[in-house]
Amino acid sequence: MEKKKTVNVRHENPLGYKKISSLLAGFAIPSIIAMLVSSLYNVVDQIFIGQNVGYLGNAATNVAFPLTTICMAITLTIAIGTAAQYSLFLGQKDEEKAAATVGSGICLMLLFGFVYAVLISVFHEPLLRAFGATDNVFPYAVEYTRITAIGMPFIVIMNGMSSIARADGSPMYSMTAMVIGAIVNTVLDYFFVVVFGMGVGGAAWATVIGQVVSAVFGLIYLKKLKRIVLKKRHFSINLHQTGRTCLMGMSNGLTQLAITVLQIVINRSLVYYGGLSVYGEDIPLAASGIVMKINAIVLAVIIGIVQGMQPIVGFNYGAKKYDRVKEVYKLAVISELTITIIGEAIFQLFPQQVLSIFGSGENEQLYFDFAVMFMRIFLCLLPLTGIQMISSNFFAAIGKPIKGAMLSLTRQIFFLIPLILILPLFFGIEGIIYASPAADVISFITVMIFIVMEMKNMTQKQLSPA
Repeated sequence: MEKKKTVNVRHENPLGYKKISSLLAGFAIPSIIAMLVSSLYNVVDQIFIGQNVGYLGNAATNVAFPLTTICMAITLTIAIGTAAQYSLFLGQKDEEKAAATVGSGICLMLLFGFVYAVLISVFHEPLLRAFGATDNVFPYAVEYTRITAIGMPFIVIMNGMSSIARADGSPMYSMTAMVIGAIVNTVLDYFFVVVFGMGVGGAAWATVIGQVVSAVFGLIYLKKLKRIVLKKRHFSINLHQTGRTCLMGMSNGLTQLAITVLQIVINRSLVYYGGLSVYGEDIPLAASGIVMKINAIVLAVIIGIVQGMQPIVGFNYGAKKYDRVKEVYKLAVISELTITIIGEAIFQLFPQQVLSIFGSGENEQLYFDFAVMFMRIFLCLLPLTGIQMISSNFFAAIGKPIKGAMLSLTRQIFFLIPLILILPLFFGIEGIIYASPAADVISFITVMIFIVMEMKNMTQKQLSPA
């Protein structure tokens, strides 16, 4: 009799039986903290740069930020794809495939991370110009990017290992790895920027060192895996496995890529229409970058909920426990609405107080006039954005990555970018700002149609005989 090749399972997986609210809290809260910490890498840099360099330094990090979001697109495609497959295979009790998925995912992280770093090092100057760098901003952006390119492989590794740890049932370890790196980054930001006066270069070095620390801490988890035991045979790049991983993570990756395209379109549009307004080219560029980074803090919470939801949804869908799948989705949406409504209230009631944390510079009144207007209008329907993000990623978690990927593109690519290009023709720079709430409404309606259909489909599967 042929002996079935399996990998030892160390513990029975609680994803299939533990109370949903406890599971989501246990997975989502550490994930939220980890994502908040990850977003703070850029926010902390903005604060130190804004207070010590001025708004041109902040504009420089805004121009350079698409390079980070492209890196995150690569990262999330591999990381979420690996974690989603891992959870589905565990739900199907196929531990050998689960182990092969993790091994292949780690190889992909290393490969793509280093290739991307090399490409940035070679092409960063034309890329920064394409991303909207003005003559005043360009020198700061080049200095910042040359250094942060070194950290790109470590961004991939630290986020990839964080997703694997969560899917393996260790969200606290995932959170700890991110927190340690962020603490290092914050402390070094103070010394490099404030004490030693290294400017944007100092902030960049602080970021890179923090990323290295988190990545190393994440890799240590490979010896602590709970559900599988990795062997040398699992570390290889299989084309079929790679394709499946990328498909599973495509929704998250395309969301980040869409954010990148959106950033570039917004930057270039703000520079052009800003030059035709009283604000000039640099103020809209700097102010929008600050608002986007502040918004990224709220989006980090939503992504944390998504990442906490993913292993629970994936395992239970693989185990055909559809009632639990529905319950996770509903609870994730309720959690998202609670957070985003609180964030929305802060943005609407105290915009200038929040923006002041990041400094201002010359033309302070004009800067705050534009920044407050941008924050209040551009983010006014943030709760709907959160529902769209959770819903599109839900499809990736249940093994329907193409549908999830298409839905993830609805807001940024299909609706928001065209509106940003069209509305300013009639309303000037204000048209760019009003494009966001308009896109939120349209994309929300679109994604909810698909969610209702999927919930009905799961109900039919439950009622059908096995």
